[in-house]
Amino acid sequence: MRCEPANTIIKKFKGLKPLAEVTGVTVHSVMRWRKPREQGGTGGVVPHWHIDEILRAAQERGIDIREIDFLPVSRAAK
Repeated sequence: MRCEPANTIIKKFKGLKPLAEVTGVTVHSVMRWRKPREQGGTGGVVPHWHIDEILRAAQERGIDIREIDFLPVSRAAK
């Protein structure tokens, strides 16, 4: 299972590359968002400094992403 909410946001942008272009980071950096922390990832957390640009790009592209979509998924919710 991929780490959330990063995996869902990546899917909504149809992949790593489009989201990397929006945020100005490498594809590898975006890939790390959906990896567990134990494997060098962010555990599903999208770095907060990218949220505004992702929201802006989503709106421009007609992608349904809201601020609440960036909230980490609780382990208890699994």
